[in-house]
Amino acid sequence: MALVLTALLQNGAKCVGKTVMDELAFGITGENKHYGTPINPKVQSNIPGGSSSGSAVAVAAEFVDFALGTDTIGCIRIPASFCGILGFRPSHRAVSTIGLIPHSQSLDTIGWFARDPSVLHRVGHVLLKVKAVEPKRERRLVFADDLFQLSKVTKQKTVYVVSKAIEKLSGYQPPQHINFSQYVASNVPSLKAFGQNSTNLQYGISALKALSSVMVSLQSYEFKTNHEEWVKNVKPRLGPEISHRVLAAINTKYENVKVLYKVGTEMRAALQSLLKDDGILVIPTIVDPPPKLNSMKDYSTEFHDRACAVLSIASMSGGCQACVPLGNDAGCPVSVSFVSYHGADKFLLDAVLDMNASLQDQVSIASKAAPLPDVNGNMDASQW
Repeated sequence: MALVLTALLQNGAKCVGKTVMDELAFGITGENKHYGTPINPKVQSNIPGGSSSGSAVAVAAEFVDFALGTDTIGCIRIPASFCGILGFRPSHRAVSTIGLIPHSQSLDTIGWFARDPSVLHRVGHVLLKVKAVEPKRERRLVFADDLFQLSKVTKQKTVYVVSKAIEKLSGYQPPQHINFSQYVASNVPSLKAFGQNSTNLQYGISALKALSSVMVSLQSYEFKTNHEEWVKNVKPRLGPEISHRVLAAINTKYENVKVLYKVGTEMRAALQSLLKDDGILVIPTIVDPPPKLNSMKDYSTEFHDRACAVLSIASMSGGCQACVPLGNDAGCPVSVSFVSYHGADKFLLDAVLDMNASLQDQVSIASKAAPLPDVNGNMDASQW
């Protein structure tokens, strides 16, 4: 039994079952050819997100108070966002992975879902083994303005909601704003090896496209190292999309592997430098709404690439990330994510617990307000 399960059971949790997920944790849609796709209770015609789809659906449908899942390149964060619930990806290695079959050990984490922020917080205290009391620190929110431009949700329902929520709370510094892609381009120099050219890398979204490319390459390289022999011997029958990803990982020859790990080291230092000991980066959890079921073949690559651009921040820095639901837009759940540096898990969980009531009040106000002009506009597909 995995250590996380033992810890939870010893602290009063009751295990009621196991859930469906993407095969081999290698997808982000939550669809499963063999066992069926868990139904997203918030929007039943759309995917639940994956890979930890069953766990997210069990929480969103109120079957359980919380559920575990794994997150390598977004497998907690995507279904949390698409199912309209809280999700937490802890700092890399902050929660024991003993008893977990490794997918990509440099990226793998065990995270959890909840509807109630106090439950999310309590599970975190058990799994992270944190001290019960720590001195309260002021919090400084840093909005990644360029990433919210990527999002298809109006900033009135995201940036504005968060900004108004912290105005009502004590212990928060005035928010800051940043072009995060430019910051990454300037502070993660090894990414230049993966960019189209240095000019684009400095001024476009290219830095995060390069970072996501490194993340996917690292995931695939380590998956091949861990599972190539098993795949070749067993020849598992997989769904078409998962089969494509597995075979691509197994058949690729990886060069300059050391650079992949160097990017991760630089990204961790860059996030720590930006956030110091009081900062929280605010980003869209994912920039697209949940696609319709059985539609991924129509736009799978673009959806995957746009998702990975924002998901790569926490995965490649090893930092922690909390996905928080903020109501709905055009019938689909909306969320934002709060990201902090490696090891700041309790600080981030405390902040989410502190902010949540004010956030939900502002969601209610925003849902009744007349639409505001989105002065900065959103990036269209051609800019991506």
